[in-house]
Parts: sequence; C-alpha cells; structure tokens
Amino acid sequence: MRRLTELRLPLNHTEAELRAAIAAGFGVPESALLSYNVFRRAWDARRKSDIKLVYTIDAELALDVTTGEPSPDVSYKFVTRAKRKPVRRPVVIGTGPCGIFAALILAEMGFCPIILERGKLVRERTKDTWGLWRRGELNPESNVQFGEGGAGTFSDGKLYSQIKDPRHLGRKVLTEFVAAGAPEEILYVAKPHIGTFRLVSMVESIRAKIEALGGEYRFGEKVVDFDIADGQMRGVMLASGEYIETEHVVLAIGHSARDTFAKLHERGVFMEAKPFSVGFRIEHPQSMIDRHRFGPFAGHPILGAADYKLVHHAKNGRAVYSFCMCPGGTVVAATSEPERVVTNGMSQYSRAERNANAGIVVGINPEDYPGGVLAGVEFQRRWESAAFVAGGGAYKAPGQLVGDFIAGRASHDFGDVLPSYKPGVHLTDLAPTLPDYAIAAIREALPAFGRQIQGFDRPDAVLTGVETRTSSPLRITRGKDFCSLNVRGLYPAGEGAGYAGGILSAGVDGIKVAEAVGLNISGPV
Repeated sequence: MRRLTELRLPLNHTEAELRAAIAAGFGVPESALLSYNVFRRAWDARRKSDIKLVYTIDAELALDVTTGEPSPDVSYKFVTRAKRKPVRRPVVIGTGPCGIFAALILAEMGFCPIILERGKLVRERTKDTWGLWRRGELNPESNVQFGEGGAGTFSDGKLYSQIKDPRHLGRKVLTEFVAAGAPEEILYVAKPHIGTFRLVSMVESIRAKIEALGGEYRFGEKVVDFDIADGQMRGVMLASGEYIETEHVVLAIGHSARDTFAKLHERGVFMEAKPFSVGFRIEHPQSMIDRHRFGPFAGHPILGAADYKLVHHAKNGRAVYSFCMCPGGTVVAATSEPERVVTNGMSQYSRAERNANAGIVVGINPEDYPGGVLAGVEFQRRWESAAFVAGGGAYKAPGQLVGDFIAGRASHDFGDVLPSYKPGVHLTDLAPTLPDYAIAAIREALPAFGRQIQGFDRPDAVLTGVETRTSSPLRITRGKDFCSLNVRGLYPAGEGAGYAGGILSAGVDGIKVAEAVGLNISGPV
C-alpha cells in the first residue's frame, strides 16, 4: 500500500473523478489502481466560492511506483499479556472515555479489571440528567458529570485532538467506536463527531465487550478512601463499607470528582494547582455561522454545520477564546452539586438544532486563586453559586444579551436568538457571576470576534452563565511510568488528573495507562 497526501478535488466531485485523480497522483493508469481507502478527508474553505476537499489516500497498485510514501501500519499492538489472572485484580475508577479504554485494554490483555463507577448505567443516568433539565431535580451522583460514559456522553462527541500520537493510539479508539456502532466516517473525516444519542449505545456495547473479556463493572460504587502504606497502593474503600484489595488503581475520575480530590489530598497524594478557564456560553443562529464559513455552499451535506475557533488577547493580559464549540447544538445544565449552576454544550450527530453555541472563556492561573492545591475547586464553586443566585434558583441559568453585556446593563427581553438551556434562562446582569477581570476581558473580546465573524457580537446573541468545568483545576502529577510521583500503583489518568482534554485524548491516555499497569504486572511480551 502507498499513501498519497494533499489530493485536492472540488466539493461536488464524483467517485469517478476521485478514482481518476488518485491514479494521476500516483502516475499510473486507472487500470493499475486495484483498491484504495480514504484515510482522511478534510476541506479547505479559505475561498468560499471554491471550497475544496483535501484527501489522504492509501492505495493498492498493480505497478511499482515511487510516488507517495509507504502507508503506515496503524493497527494496535499489545505491549504485554497476562500470564495468569491476577489474584489482586487492577481497579479502574471511573467510566468516562479514559476509564473505558483503560478497562478495555486491561481486559484485552487478560488482566480482568474491576471497574468502579459512582454513578449509574448510561441509560439510567440519562433519565436522571433529563430530570435536572426538565424538572430542576439534581441527583449529585448521577448527572452530566457522573455516570457511565463520563461528561463526554453529554457533549458534541468530538473525536479529534492535537495530541502527538506516533503510535496511532487514537486510531485504536476510533476503531473500537466504529465496532461499537459509530459511523465508519469517523475513521477518515478531519473533524469526526458522534453526538450524545449514539454515544449511549456505543458505551453499552463496549461495556459488553469488556465484560465478555473478564472485566467486572460495578455501578453505584463510590470510592471514599484509599489505603496507602509505605508509598504503595494497597486497596480502596467503598461507600458501602466494602474493601477491595489491589496494588494497581487507574484513577480516571474526571474533572468534577471534587470529593475524591479532597480525599487524595488528605491521604498525601502529590498534586498541584494548574490553569483552567471560566466564562459563559454564547448562542447564535447556526445559519449565520454557516454563511460566514461556507458562503454559497452553506448547508452542503458534506460540510455539515460549520464550527469556529477564536482567540483574543485582552489589554488586561487575559486570553479569551472559544471553547468546546457545538454546531447545531444546545446549552445544557452540567452541575454536579446542589445550588450551583454550570453550563456546557452538547450536539446530536445531526447537528440540526437552530443555534450554534460555544464557551467564551478566560484563562485562569493558580495565582488567581491562592490558598493551596484545592483552592481552584473553591474558586469554581464560588462562581457556580453566584450563577445559581443570579439565575433565581431552581437551576435556571443567568443570561444576558451580548449588546447589554458590552454596554454594562441588565437584559430584560430576548431578541431573535432564543436560548436553548434547560431548565430555563433568567435574564439579568452577568457581571456578578465572574471576576471583574474576566468580565472586562470578555467585553473587549466580543467586538473583536465580531470583526472576524460578522454578527458574532450582534446585540441579541445570548450569553448564559457560567462555564467553569473547562478542565481540572489541579494535576495529580505522575512520572514517566504513569504512576503517581509518591504512590506506587496509583495511576492518575485522563481529564481529572490533568492529562487529557476531550474524548479522544482521554481514551488515548487510558490506553497508555493500562499498558503501564500491564507492564508493571507482567513485564513486556
């Protein structure tokens, strides 16, 4: 197989034109093109009147050619195998994408992991999540943050990342998702996504595979303490009173397991404060974003709903940027604690909702929240509580029109843009819901973004507060062996430990950590 890159064709090309272009790219007649596979398909919309599709192609040829390069082997290779079923089985805490892939790799290597999840199975969890969105009823152990599938289940389901991946571990993640029911296109489109509804059934399918391989899922099992002796992990204590003896714990707890952070800190596990971001969700008509990005090709089925990525460096030294942009999606209630309001974005696979939404967030540094390694958690809580009060209670979110926000006056009536957040938005003044420096930076950034995307600062666009769970406020630091710096057998992983930022990167990190656990138990193959 040979690889051909940067093959450019018109947006509306035919299959025959693609085949002819591949043959021409390799410098062979079409008859010599035995088969081909689209490894990647992106688009170039810099000229809106002439959008191009850009392909990477792997092809089998009947002739020897020197054009292109050999196609790389992207198949997954196991680094070790269990010699026998461990007496003290490895434990994976958390069933977000990091925990799922750590458990899958451990199961595939024969280590029969025990998977502990404080929340519920994904379909039961979905009912609880809708309970908050529709009725304002919060279950602190079963919500957008906690439960099977993790926070990524209620998101846009983005499956792309900028991490370095020389071993093509991301391909393993995508391949498992396709086997679990994801559309095959995620293997080759430049910015793959799945959407919430598809993620639910996929999570169930992967769970069934892990169980068939000897893994054991246990839901509603909250880890409340860690048994650490002489710098070695010995076991975990559950809320039920049960003790599980283990020398290998994968800590894939997510960025909102604040009580677990506190317990780890109490037990002396090394961790450090890290930067994160806070801000608001902004909503515009998706059609406006499509016209800006695609011009006359807006609405084309290959292009789908358009996204954007924006950055502004404010005069006060703060960076303001768009975060977790959800084309054709909704703003959702994402709190996990009583009497606090947190927003996030979500899209279905179709991305067919009326509004586009994204976080408009401001970078926060540990210097902004002095007081120790857990001070970032309290910083988040402070503004989440302020948002609950500003929203009028009942988990309604405070909102403000962009024109009023920039002018510094409260909003009273919606314009053409109607918010999608449930249980509802209470119009007010958002200034009391974030630090003054964040408010000033966002006020400056919105008109600047309007100069990049016409209409971005339109007066009736809606801001909804607050977005505080952009990433973990701390890092549970680990060494090159993926172990905690001061606790052998404890493997901090994924977003909660500060080592990932999205579904794909979290899944890749879960694979790496599982490999480290397997090598520690059995050594290399």
